[in-house]
Amino acid sequence: MEPQIKEEEQEEERPNPQKLLWMFTLATIMKLLLIPSYHSTDFEVHRHWLALTSSLPLHQWYSDSTSQWTLDYPPFFAYFERLLALFAPFIDPQIAHLHNGLNYAAPTALLFQRLTVIASDLCLLYACFRLRTRPGVGLDSWRADLIWVLLVFSPGLLIVDHVHFQYNGFLIGWLLVSVSAVEEGRDLVGGFVFAVLLCFKHLFAVAAPVYFVYLLRHYCWRRSGGGVVEGFGRLLKMGFVVGVVFGVAFGPFLYYGQVLAIINELFEPFWGLCHAYWAPNFWVFYIILDKVLAVLLTKLGFTIPASSASFTGGLVGESSSFAVLPKITPLVTFLLVLCAMSPCLIKIWREPRPRLITRWVAYAYTCGFLFGWHVHEKASLHFVIPLAIVATESLADARHYFLLSIVSCYSLFPLLFEAKEYPIKVLLLLLYSLLMWSGFTQQLRKLQTSTSSAKKGDKGRSRKGTGGTKVEGGGTLIGWVGMSYLLGLLVVEIWGQFLQPYLLGDRWIIKCP
Repeated sequence: MEPQIKEEEQEEERPNPQKLLWMFTLATIMKLLLIPSYHSTDFEVHRHWLALTSSLPLHQWYSDSTSQWTLDYPPFFAYFERLLALFAPFIDPQIAHLHNGLNYAAPTALLFQRLTVIASDLCLLYACFRLRTRPGVGLDSWRADLIWVLLVFSPGLLIVDHVHFQYNGFLIGWLLVSVSAVEEGRDLVGGFVFAVLLCFKHLFAVAAPVYFVYLLRHYCWRRSGGGVVEGFGRLLKMGFVVGVVFGVAFGPFLYYGQVLAIINELFEPFWGLCHAYWAPNFWVFYIILDKVLAVLLTKLGFTIPASSASFTGGLVGESSSFAVLPKITPLVTFLLVLCAMSPCLIKIWREPRPRLITRWVAYAYTCGFLFGWHVHEKASLHFVIPLAIVATESLADARHYFLLSIVSCYSLFPLLFEAKEYPIKVLLLLLYSLLMWSGFTQQLRKLQTSTSSAKKGDKGRSRKGTGGTKVEGGGTLIGWVGMSYLLGLLVVEIWGQFLQPYLLGDRWIIKCP
């Protein structure tokens, strides 16, 4: 009877997909309530791409200049827009009209576009569903619930996708499916899905070195044996799978001689070092240092040429020139990203462990965010969302994710600059912070309880919590350093939003061209 009781207890502790469905339904209701809110120029960008792909033959997709918003995503995303265009005429035919639809933002267009983003989040739902059985982790019910909450109710995704307007949930869903397949030891499937993701959005290629080194070491050149011939055979198999994906994506354009046009759009030569909305990365400090040095040297009598363009313009031209410090080129940023990523790549080569692939991918995207060229502030989602998966594995991971997710969401606040959206972004961040605090503190209590039980039962056993979660002793979720940082953000927000406009008005506001 005792084994039967244990089996029943284990059955009760397994993740329940029905809970995920309820969470996703609640999140969908929130997204529907956000439909009337502000939308950025990305709304018109995607509407125009939809019209472009439905109105023109394939060989003109990447060369059309009807609008300034030219198609600059890889072919799979263009095919995705073409698929959406099949349904647009049933709502409003003008949505898919190439010329009459320019800057068209009627309520019907807004409703249709918003619903396409919500529907595409089914990919994220599927990715969350797959995570319920992460191998080697022993994902029990309460940990699965917490991970699902962190992913489904991410305020960053809600702000960027369902207010500002983009399809990040759809794309990150593909990424999570890929890493979950690799964690399961299905390297070929993981490589295939990642190749598909790259053909949807090339900016995800920042993690390509991680995938390349891992798959080469773990799938092709295994320590467990197999020989050179077998390893070479697996390399050919992986290369064939990836080649087929890129062949399907780029093949039709290769036939029409449009591949160079695609490359020119994907790697636009007029992009600048910084995006119009700065990502809070290394280059912010580099630019500030250049400005400070220019002012100091000018006061000392040196002649310092003034920059002819703003660094916040988002275009390159002279905007990437510096007054004092050396000019930064895309090659420099590429080498910096690769150097920052190199410790991770070396570790992968020495010990390619499937369970760590999510951490390694998140680390790669962090390096790209910190040192990359023309980094969007929204790129923080590429590493914050995957880190939610490992946030329940240790107290250190919970602390890291708690602070990082709050800072990442706060850095997205400038995207919603209208007064009516201010309560929305603040409430989304506060509610998510409360969810994290509640979930992680419950996790901490469970870990402490299980550790105490383990000590009493077996002093020689390693200190681990339920589901393989590590416990590094006691402690709180956030220390005084993290708390001071968050309080600093609160002070900055109160000053910038309330005190500065009241006390100084717009006298000290720098308006960028």
